[in-house]
Amino acid sequence: MDRLEQKICDIIDSKKDEIIAFGRDIWTHAELGYREFRTAGKFTDVLKSLGIETVEGLAVTGAKGYLKGKDYKGTTVALMGEYDALPIANHPDANPETGASHCCGHNAQITGVMGAALALSDPEIKEAMDGNIVFFGVPAEEFVEVELKSKMIEEGKIGYGGGKCELIRIGALDDIDITVGHHSSPAVELALSNGTNNGFVNKMITFTGKAAHAAGAPQNGIDAYNAAALAKNAVDIQRESFRDSDTVRIHGFTVNGGSATNVIADKIVLEYYVRANNVPAVIDASKKFDRAMRAGAVATGAGLTIKTFAGYLPLVPTKETTAMVEALNDANASCGNKYKVTGLDTLKHSTGSTDYGDVSSIMPTVQFNTGGYTGVMHNPDVMPTDEYLAYVMTAKVFALAGYKLLKNGGSYAKAMMDSFEAVMTKDEYIKYMDSMMAEEHIEMSPLPLLD
Repeated sequence: MDRLEQKICDIIDSKKDEIIAFGRDIWTHAELGYREFRTAGKFTDVLKSLGIETVEGLAVTGAKGYLKGKDYKGTTVALMGEYDALPIANHPDANPETGASHCCGHNAQITGVMGAALALSDPEIKEAMDGNIVFFGVPAEEFVEVELKSKMIEEGKIGYGGGKCELIRIGALDDIDITVGHHSSPAVELALSNGTNNGFVNKMITFTGKAAHAAGAPQNGIDAYNAAALAKNAVDIQRESFRDSDTVRIHGFTVNGGSATNVIADKIVLEYYVRANNVPAVIDASKKFDRAMRAGAVATGAGLTIKTFAGYLPLVPTKETTAMVEALNDANASCGNKYKVTGLDTLKHSTGSTDYGDVSSIMPTVQFNTGGYTGVMHNPDVMPTDEYLAYVMTAKVFALAGYKLLKNGGSYAKAMMDSFEAVMTKDEYIKYMDSMMAEEHIEMSPLPLLD
């Protein structure tokens, strides 16, 4: 660790109470995707207080703070933190106004980026970097509340459901060369996160039928429930056609499931994710899923609407991780090597998804994990238990990674960019995403009544 890297850690440690207080505040004021106005305001208030030029209102609530101004010409590294929480209202610390809780740990992400800004805005440190840092607050990583997002798309407020996807679409990432991202994980303390994962598309399915008395005159009805049950079975039958190497996952739940036991259901609404670890496999599984839904409708005469929403792309690991590995080790050394650093020599696959996959498909993206939580992510038992690790160490790693990428003439950043091979251009990305925004209808087809 050089003198300025030590200074980064010292500044963050001197501000640890402020950083922890920020993390606690966001934890107890959780907001849902594309409505994180308070969180965005708290974040941008800090950036503006540091004299950082800030652009707001990107993808509704997104914000970019340019350390050296937005007109700076040179390599630009984004330190990216997510705002949004999950609709888990039964968490003890859920926000009573929004019904949201940070069972995803996103409060630690945006806190870490804020803490990094406190250090990197130091004039000496700022001057030592041959490039620009963007402190980026991003909305709506969690792909939930699809009906709300669908309405926002219809109203022209957004184009895609995922926050980073939307930021790519509107050009807000056009001036970024490298992205540094983070996830909280109770399973680790400090870790390099540079594996692969699944991409997905989202499906909203509505079966429409005709209500009738379920015992007295079922022949007069068309049972949307039976249509959905057949469709689910048809999905299961498709599973043997998926290649093991594609790690396909299809899972969903019933959003709306009829009205009463003795009434033939006239409407059933399902929501599903269709996931795989490569784009062709996502497209293949998506088509097979739609085929299964059609089968349920055709067999029962029910009406069908399938809405497909572009989800996220599979994650692309970066080939050059030196800056992040050093950042993790140096951050740990700054607190007496209190924590265990892992993930440095493994490349694991996760069948989950994140819109960092979309970013990593068009630019080099390196990520890390910090712990400090207990419980299982996306469950109401998640709690921060080591706030120094969750918030302060996250800020240190963010700041050190950004500094290391741009010090010494930006040699680490250049190496990362030189080794990167884009999966898609931005134009190709938008073409693919738009192709996965679709709606299909099958009209209800009742048979003549017997009586």
